[in-house]
Amino acid sequence: MANSKHPSSNDRPNSAEKKLIEGLRRRPALMERMQAIMDLADNGEATADEIEALLIEEVRRLGADTMESWASSAEEQSAKEFKQQNPDSRYGKKND
Repeated sequence: MANSKHPSSNDRPNSAEKKLIEGLRRRPALMERMQAIMDLADNGEATADEIEALLIEEVRRLGADTMESWASSAEEQSAKEFKQQNPDSRYGKKND
């Protein structure tokens, strides 16, 4: 780990923490997955095997949500670039 210091509850967020928070706010599905993973870390009632199984499922969901978010952003960027390169083109169905 680059920084092993754990912030206390009185510390203000540093720039890396602010960037993480901003990113999670732009991607609510990823925030939900990260919250679920943190909730698992705080679960004192489950066994290690139960937590492991739940964590594996949450990490799978996190991966799927991350790929969905990435694909959506990539599609938007591609469409924007195409439109810039081809300003006279039309998107969508042709009306006859």
